[in-house]
This record gives sequence, C-alpha cells and structure tokens, in this order.
Amino acid sequence: MMILLPPSETKRPGGVAEPLSLASLAFAKLTPVRMNVLDALVTLSSSPDAAARVLKLSARQRSEIVVNADVYVSPTMPAIDRYTGVLYDALGTHDLDDSARRWLGDNVVIHTAPLGLVRALDPIPAYRLGAAASLPGIASLRKTWADPVSDALVAAAPPFILDLRSQAYVALGPTPLTTPSVYVRVVVTSDDGAVRALNHFNKHAKGAFVRALAKAQPALDSLDTLLNWALGAGFDVRECGDGSWDLAVS
Repeated sequence: MMILLPPSETKRPGGVAEPLSLASLAFAKLTPVRMNVLDALVTLSSSPDAAARVLKLSARQRSEIVVNADVYVSPTMPAIDRYTGVLYDALGTHDLDDSARRWLGDNVVIHTAPLGLVRALDPIPAYRLGAAASLPGIASLRKTWADPVSDALVAAAPPFILDLRSQAYVALGPTPLTTPSVYVRVVVTSDDGAVRALNHFNKHAKGAFVRALAKAQPALDSLDTLLNWALGAGFDVRECGDGSWDLAVS
C-alpha cells in the first residue's frame, strides 16, 4: 500500500547536523527535477523583496527567505516529523513506537513542492514553498512535477494507493490510471441530510486515520480489504463510485 499525504505550511525547525542528501531520498529518478526546483528557490532567496512577493510572505515571515537560502546546508529530520499543523498533530508521531514509525516509513509518502515525493522517514530540511508558487526561471510547479511524479508512482508499483492529498498537490502528480487508487474526501452530514466537505477537520480526520493504521498495521492487499478494515475500526467510510471515498465525521 502507498498512502499519499500533503505537506504542511508549518514545519518544525532544527534537526540533526547532516544536511540534505538528494541521493538518500526515495524516488531517485526525481533527483534532477529536485535540483532544478531547489536551485530556483535558492536563487530567488538572494533577492529578498522578490522572494517575499513570490512566496507571499508577510513582514513577520521574511525569515523564511533565509530558511530557503540554506536549504542545501541546514539540518534535516524525517519528513513525517518535519511537518506540524492539524494533520500532523493528529498523526502524532512523537509518541508512536518504533514499529509504527517503520510502518509509516514503508507505507507513507509525502508530496512536497520542492522535492516531489519523499517517504515518511526520508530526512529533509525546513523550507517555505507551496504548490501554487511560481518560481522564476522554471516552469510552473504543476508543469515541472506532474509527469515526473506520476511516472515515479508507476515505477514504485504499489498494489494500491490511498490518496489523502489536497487537490493542489494532486495537480502536481495525478495517480496513474494503471494503479488502483482512491481519493479521500472528509465530509460531514448535516441534520437536513446535506453532505459538505470540511477544511480544518478534514486534516484532523486524515491524520487520525493514518495514525490508526500505523498502530494497527493490518494486513492489506487491496482497497477492498482497506475499506473493510476501516469500517471494522469504527471509521465511517463510504464508497462514492467515482474513484473516491467519503470519510464522514460527526
């Protein structure tokens, strides 16, 4: 199984002294694209006013420009620990045991804007770059990443993909038609029966779902077995018939 997660705008600072090693990251065929994006990000950082404009940084966020300038030399930490925010707080890696963390490393892939796909335990630096940014000197991130990421997913050949990304990151690398996959929406049903998508609780529900999987580590070989596990574990998951599931929360 492969679970695709979005990144988070907020990140934990620091890490271990070892800087980014592109050779150490999973999905090695993405290395040339990673270098192009990172080089463009570092170059942009040499012009603070332009970087603030392109990255839509407030005056209080301008320190993020230095973070980007140092992306090749700054400390790293496992990707799953780097991100903070609602989804990652709900996932709560700080109190997962070693077995659960290994499970995350084997099954979870985070889709980042500067590095493309990385596995949960791949060591990455802090950075500031979102899916919608347009870096000077290279094509849009959508054009830059879409085909390489989709090709990397094909090459990885997972038996199936659970896609928990936001639509912005789906656009940076659609799941291949050759791989069974399902896109998950988090919804709530109101008293009048209307179903609506959620934002804040969308992220929380996704993080809680992945945490439950990491702790239970069920034997799964298809989307059907995943659906059955989810229902048995108390999750209200509904097939929509269009290649997506609704994860309903109250």
